Amino acid sequence: MRMYEEDGATTDAPGRGLWVEEPARRPRMPDPVRASAVRAVLIVAVTLTEATITFFLALTGSWLAFPMVICGVAGTVVATWGVLDVWITRQMWHQRHGVVSAPSSAASPGRSWGEGRGPVRVARPR
Repeated sequence: MRMYEEDGATTDAPGRGLWVEEPARRPRMPDPVRASAVRAVLIVAVTLTEATITFFLALTGSWLAFPMVICGVAGTVVATWGVLDVWITRQMWHQRHGVVSAPSSAASPGRSWGEGRGPVRVARPR
């Protein structure tokens, strides 16, 4: 692969390419959790847009302000449900598929039969 130097000349020296794969910082969310999170973001975005429109209608004194307030209250209830749905779906996923649990760096080392360090215990679903 040809590389380009600062002056524009090409070289055949190996180096870092234009596209370098980097590992993700966090693992990808499970599909059901992602679906509920996308749904919640869309619902919240529509509700905030509706609230903005309601605010401007109220400023102008339009007759549409009152029906939009009623819709805004309903949208707030639905948006709250959407956010709770993400939380509940995430909890259900962890309960059904298990969570690998390891002590954090702040945790004290486990106690064994005299060494002071025990085996690392991993929580597994039954």
